[in-house]
Amino acid sequence: MPENHVHPLIRSCGAPEVHQRLLQNPEYQRRRIAIEQHLARFLLFSLDSARTGITEIPVVVHVVYSDPAGNISDAQVQSQIDALNRDYRHRNADASQTPAVWSGLVSDTRIQFAFATTDPGGNATTGITRTQTTTASFGTDDTVKSVSSGGADPWPADKYLNIWVCDLGGGLLGYAQFPGGPPETDGVVILNTAFGTVGTATAPFNLGRTATHEIGHWLNLIHIWGDRLDCRGTDDVDDTPPAMSPNYGKPVFPHVSCNNGPNGDMFMNYMDYVDDDTMVMFTAGQVSRMAAALDGPRTGTGKTVT
Repeated sequence: MPENHVHPLIRSCGAPEVHQRLLQNPEYQRRRIAIEQHLARFLLFSLDSARTGITEIPVVVHVVYSDPAGNISDAQVQSQIDALNRDYRHRNADASQTPAVWSGLVSDTRIQFAFATTDPGGNATTGITRTQTTTASFGTDDTVKSVSSGGADPWPADKYLNIWVCDLGGGLLGYAQFPGGPPETDGVVILNTAFGTVGTATAPFNLGRTATHEIGHWLNLIHIWGDRLDCRGTDDVDDTPPAMSPNYGKPVFPHVSCNNGPNGDMFMNYMDYVDDDTMVMFTAGQVSRMAAALDGPRTGTGKTVT
């Protein structure tokens, strides 16, 4: 395996780095404040309970590759969509790993994903694009999101979830843009060997959970430790315990930090940094936060199917 294809052994997500970079833009700051104000109203008036049906989000997967190994198969892309639908609809068999104390919090997000069937020009599509590039590896600077910088241009972000699959450097498994960012860079980016469950998907990130995690950010979820390392961080979700820092690998329950005993960190949550086979659930509070995103900044993306 060439050097630029070294598969990470621990999870690393670039979403906080992208968020901090975008915060230099006053317009992004204003949008983020407005989004959180909308969330507060949404929760205050229990609008999540008024949401009905299942929201289906059309997905376009942009496969950007510099060598044949990076040009992952349609089957591998399909396996990722299947994994997302298991995880977001609470149909993943390993949800049974959730400790009993939190089993009552595990929730169906009522969000599912499907390949786009029509492209921006109104033509039939498989929902997969393929772009050969001379760029061996990408970073969090969004160059993968533009043809002019060696990547693939997005489809309109108010109608599609754009997922770029490529070789990511710096030990990253993926990164996402929170709601409120520029539409021309909106979406998620996933390392090709951490995408899907077959083909080149490589343990310990071969169950599709990197995309589950990054799309959580796209739907306005924050890492469960709040991206601080001093116990003062928060993910702004009431039913996830505080945590001092990310958890890696396969922790043993309970793992106590930040005086959160006896149950400790909710490390099996999709928004922590554990291995794919150890993250298994979203909470009801996280589902409400995602529902608020679909009601607000993501309202144009997706349709109610039942």
